[in-house]
Amino acid sequence: MMHQFAVLTQQQAETIAFTWHYEGVYAFYDIEADEDDLVEFLDAEQRGESVFAITSDSDLIGFVSVARTEAETVDIGLGMRPDLTGNGGGRAFLSSILDFIDATYAPRRITLAVAAFNERAIRLYEACGFKQTGSFQQPTNGSVYDFIRMEHQKSPQN
Repeated sequence: MMHQFAVLTQQQAETIAFTWHYEGVYAFYDIEADEDDLVEFLDAEQRGESVFAITSDSDLIGFVSVARTEAETVDIGLGMRPDLTGNGGGRAFLSSILDFIDATYAPRRITLAVAAFNERAIRLYEACGFKQTGSFQQPTNGSVYDFIRMEHQKSPQN
């Protein structure tokens, strides 16, 4: 499956924010679950050109935010459309994101943070070469949650 990447439009941001609702514990990832996240996600100026829509055959299937944190490091945040999660498509989805990041930013290291309860995502990230590097607590969604830091490093010969 081929994925296309383009800067997220306002219409796409609103679709994600107001219609993507995850089930069970994964409702944690609803953009509307945290007012500050919602405001930031909907503000085109704050998003700038660092949040990308991921489409397949013109169908919005996900998004990725990219922030360069050091000269050779980018930090990402990502989301897959709720009806596509848990169906075995995560590896292809994440691989396409990693390919896009590599081609666009050429980092030596890609970092991300994932809620500690999200074992499904952690398994996927590890299967795609990410390693756990630490943990932290962060206030969000009206409480304080444990998160795991992960990173993916390119080998020196790449």
